[in-house]
Amino acid sequence: MDKLLTAIVDDHPIVIEGLKTMLQNEENVQIVGGFGDGESILFYMKSNQVDLILLDVTLPDINGMDLCQMIKKESLSTVILILSNRTERSIIMQTIQNGASGYLLKNSSIDELRNCIAEVAKGNICFSKEVIDIISRPSKNELQGRPRLTRREKQILILIAEGKTSQTIANDLFLSPLTVDTHRKNLIQKFEVKNMAELIKVAYEQFIL
Repeated sequence: MDKLLTAIVDDHPIVIEGLKTMLQNEENVQIVGGFGDGESILFYMKSNQVDLILLDVTLPDINGMDLCQMIKKESLSTVILILSNRTERSIIMQTIQNGASGYLLKNSSIDELRNCIAEVAKGNICFSKEVIDIISRPSKNELQGRPRLTRREKQILILIAEGKTSQTIANDLFLSPLTVDTHRKNLIQKFEVKNMAELIKVAYEQFIL
């Protein structure tokens, strides 16, 4: 059986070395390298074949969700298996939507990793047991669905996320500060959150930002 030419993409060298050690004797895997960021794996793929990528979501330059799309654009046949500590259901679902074939948490057993590598190599989607539990339980925000925002509310939300004050936003959009504050209150009500920090967090989780 041909071995899968496998790259590990993680910003922790210890994780890369650990995975290399765990997988060095697997019959179906040949590690071709470890990469600490998204740019380096994309650059490597321009002149080298990679069959399988074990990918972390949290990287210093590109988030793993966006990187999935970039990898697939570079090589549609490359299979992506996410190996991450991130447990948000929205992140898990977004990686799959963007082209990943599976998702495991970093505390998964070697047997789970081995099984998922075999499954994704066959063209199937595979999750570790813990990830299956997470995706079978929608979060409160997802059950409610994404709030419907007006174009102006979306505009103001983006500027709030950039850390701008009501006065600055008012100046930028030629509004009165009072109007901006009213939009802020409406956003807090629509998202059913207590403050701006929570508003921004939920907006990111729902990929509105």
